[in-house]
Amino acid sequence: MDVAGKRILVLGGAGLVGTAVCRELMARTPSALVVAARRPERAQQRSAALRAEFPGASTRIEPAWGDVFLRAEWQAGSPLTRAAVLADPQRRRRLIADVLEPLNEEMIAASLLNQLVSGRAAGLDGTPADAVVDCMNTATALSYQNIYAAAGRMARLAADTQAAVDWAEEVEQLLAALYVPQLVRHVQLLNEALRRARTQAYIKVGTSGSGGMGLNIPYTHGEEKPSRMLLSKAAVAGAQTLLTFLMARTPGGPEIVKEIKPTACIGWRAIAHGAIRAGGRSISRYDCPPERAVSRDDPRSLEPRGEFGEPAGTDLEGVYIDTGENGLFSADEFEVITAPGQMQLVTAEEIARNVVRELTGGNTGRDVIAALDGAVMGPTHRGGHLREAALTRLRQLEREHGTSVAFEMLGPPRLSKLLFEAHLLRRRCGAVNAVLSSAPAELAADLEREVFADADLRQRIVSIGIPILLSDGVQLLRGPLAKADDPERGWVDLTAANMRRWQQRLETISEQAVRESGADSSSRYDRTSAASMAWRDGDELDTAAVVAWIMTVEEGGARYKS
Repeated sequence: MDVAGKRILVLGGAGLVGTAVCRELMARTPSALVVAARRPERAQQRSAALRAEFPGASTRIEPAWGDVFLRAEWQAGSPLTRAAVLADPQRRRRLIADVLEPLNEEMIAASLLNQLVSGRAAGLDGTPADAVVDCMNTATALSYQNIYAAAGRMARLAADTQAAVDWAEEVEQLLAALYVPQLVRHVQLLNEALRRARTQAYIKVGTSGSGGMGLNIPYTHGEEKPSRMLLSKAAVAGAQTLLTFLMARTPGGPEIVKEIKPTACIGWRAIAHGAIRAGGRSISRYDCPPERAVSRDDPRSLEPRGEFGEPAGTDLEGVYIDTGENGLFSADEFEVITAPGQMQLVTAEEIARNVVRELTGGNTGRDVIAALDGAVMGPTHRGGHLREAALTRLRQLEREHGTSVAFEMLGPPRLSKLLFEAHLLRRRCGAVNAVLSSAPAELAADLEREVFADADLRQRIVSIGIPILLSDGVQLLRGPLAKADDPERGWVDLTAANMRRWQQRLETISEQAVRESGADSSSRYDRTSAASMAWRDGDELDTAAVVAWIMTVEEGGARYKS
């Protein structure tokens, strides 16, 4: 896409890579550049720095801030931290519900991520983003919530029979640390936001989680080796890549979906002498003179934290190189970690150039989504050929033993519901024209009689968890299991209104079949689809073909890439 005149949102825009991406984009004169960061001061400082660096630019630079994993309402004024949300029982339960309950419109509207993409977040003008460059380290944000520590705490509390424990809070804290549900919900919200905003491009700057090294990585931020948290970060990063791969295969979303995945130490923001800070806080200096020595034989001396040593009254200072997310390194640390055979080094500017090149239509060879597209095995000629052989044998056995219709192992229950309804219509009418020429109420009554008269068919339906709604729209036939709670999602619906809906579907299919069977006999159309029944014998209602058409057209479930 042409960036000039477009509105670009950079998530993580104040970080090391995000800053380099913003600079690279400014040279291409977007109409607006939204610099989004978790903390207000970082978004504002980075926006001010960009304005100073590009004084004559026509691009409007807009800061935005907040934690995209939290609700927008919790970010108004002074944004709440995740810790503050988890400390509040009401907000904590709302956060857990936002992650674990089915996605709904209220959650989408409340999402800060959605509001940033749509341009409705505080301080923005309501204009949706034409492109989103995602430089957030999502994998770190999720995996370093440390479910291992939360689980260990629960185990210790369970073993202490004397402890007074608020088990509801402990369970909620554990649920709030589950990585995969959080990632799944994040990608669902992102996909909905991009689709609704009609965003044209989404570029993710991902991570391998290990700086390109393997399971033998010796750097663990002080954790055990191999680090469970570091491997969790790699696992979340990999899961996010595959979910992004699926997003790229979803119709209705951005035309461009890519991911650049650096696999080396990323450097660097600054080289200086000054205060050494970790996690945004200065490191206080302590001394432990010989007379304050403790015994290694005393277990209390080996506690990770405690009242040991003497405050020196100053903060730690030194010469450092700031590598962004990885923190501050001394010269020796930097030399070791970037040595040949170790993480080595890639610069933020190189990453940014590849990001913008891919965004503007270039081919860097560094897009892992395209690499996955080229490496995965899709449908094959042999698979298609053997499908026909398998169907031939299945239909042969059905002629001997009867039609099975559905077992409800694939799901959703709506699939089984549709197959049984189409099967009943075929049993009663045989041909499409016979369905279309019948009165809906007559169809409903006839199908109900079929269900009443055929105990085997009735048992096959209710035994797999599919209730049968009778023609009066009130009475249900059901077994001990019901896999859906309404007719739309998973009941065989024998009402006249549903029969009319089936007629409308078949009318649409028939009209399409007429268009596709005209003078054009080329390969333009998928001649195996339900809408090409004019190339079949007569107009027999093909149960599976019609339901496949519903899944493709009505459900919007078409395979995007083959």
